[in-house]
Amino acid sequence: MSSWPNWKCGRERGRSALQTEQRESNRHLSLFGTDERAAQQEIFEAESMLLGAVFLEPAAINDIILKPEHFSQSRHQVIFTAMRNLQRDRLEINSFSVVNLLGAEIENVGGVSYLTEISLCCPSVSGLDHYQEVVLESYQLREMRKAAVHFLNHSSAETAEAMYQRYVETQELRIERGQGAGKALAEIFESLYSEPVLRGIPSGYEPLDGLTGGFKPGELIIVAGRPSMGKTALVLNLAYNAASTGAVVDFFSLEMSEVQLYQRMISRMASIDASKWQNPSRVFSVKEIQKANQALDACYNMPLHIHDQGRLTLDEIRARIQKTRRENEDAPCLVVIDYLQLIPIEGRFERHDLAIGAVTRELKQMAKQYKVPIILLSQLSRSVEQRQDKRPMMSDLRDSGSIEQDADIVMFLYREAYYKRDFTGQETEINLVKHRNGPVGMVPLRFVKEFSWFRL
Repeated sequence: MSSWPNWKCGRERGRSALQTEQRESNRHLSLFGTDERAAQQEIFEAESMLLGAVFLEPAAINDIILKPEHFSQSRHQVIFTAMRNLQRDRLEINSFSVVNLLGAEIENVGGVSYLTEISLCCPSVSGLDHYQEVVLESYQLREMRKAAVHFLNHSSAETAEAMYQRYVETQELRIERGQGAGKALAEIFESLYSEPVLRGIPSGYEPLDGLTGGFKPGELIIVAGRPSMGKTALVLNLAYNAASTGAVVDFFSLEMSEVQLYQRMISRMASIDASKWQNPSRVFSVKEIQKANQALDACYNMPLHIHDQGRLTLDEIRARIQKTRRENEDAPCLVVIDYLQLIPIEGRFERHDLAIGAVTRELKQMAKQYKVPIILLSQLSRSVEQRQDKRPMMSDLRDSGSIEQDADIVMFLYREAYYKRDFTGQETEINLVKHRNGPVGMVPLRFVKEFSWFRL
């Protein structure tokens, strides 16, 4: 620009521009009540002070988590975008650099005078977190209003879930206030003298919990093995054990029906030979019928929900997890999916392994977003059959190396009896080969096939 206003002149012009902007805002706010007008005025001032704080101390932009769309004023969005671009290019942020970057667009944000007033309005950056909180809360409220209006105009189960999804997404935006090292160090100090506490949902197998600390919110746990190793039986046992402790379990079955899974569970609970379910009315003894009825009552009252609706997509799985989380905000929740390679692929990918990778990334994000552990079954490639030692390795995970990358825990199942027909042992090795936040190791369990039961 050929001429730049001096600060005194700029401040006078800027004050006039800011007053004009406030008059326009107040004209719009006259449609609202007093409380609404006061809230809108607070939002306007918070946005102005936030931008002014960056002009006052440019390094403050590194402490801001906001995005341009979080601002309610379009001119503030433009100014903040310019600041972010200067930050990205590692250029100094000041009124002159912002004006130069905006060029002719400066007139769309109120001109140099408005920018000057914004740059001089903030006396200190000490209130930066407060300004951000006001702007974020305003953004969250605006987004929820939009979602609510859309729901009212297009009422359906899908738009209701979409509205809740938007609520969850906006609530994840938080200003983290530094607590210093004291709280973390105090927690570590306390752990030196207190009895260990299981932090996650128990598996029901103490040696396994000793390695994992329980299944914790946000974790993606891969359970993999060759066909007929007992993968479904194991995770059904894990789901039953978790539900028995009060955890709410969503079991998504893309292979077996709900009836088949409940039959396996009842066999495990009542010690009934699973093969008898072919014709239970004829082959069950009177005692077995009584035990089956007791197990049926227990299953009915257990917080375990089996979903076997054919082709369950990721969107359907997400919607179900949302509903469970909404209805059980304070209860621990566990998700089991049987199994990865049967989840329908949506979208186009150059290779199948890229598609599988997209699925595992999405499931990991769901685990973090809804704060639930997700146990995901996966197949292994046939390469394991070509080795003398048939114990699975990471490279045997079928379809994608990103399975290993996205997983917090990877467990492989191996039974010697599967490969040696004359071997009569029931032992199954649960090999914990990856644990992002803890130790690895092997846990031996005994698989009682007729009862679909894994026991120590």
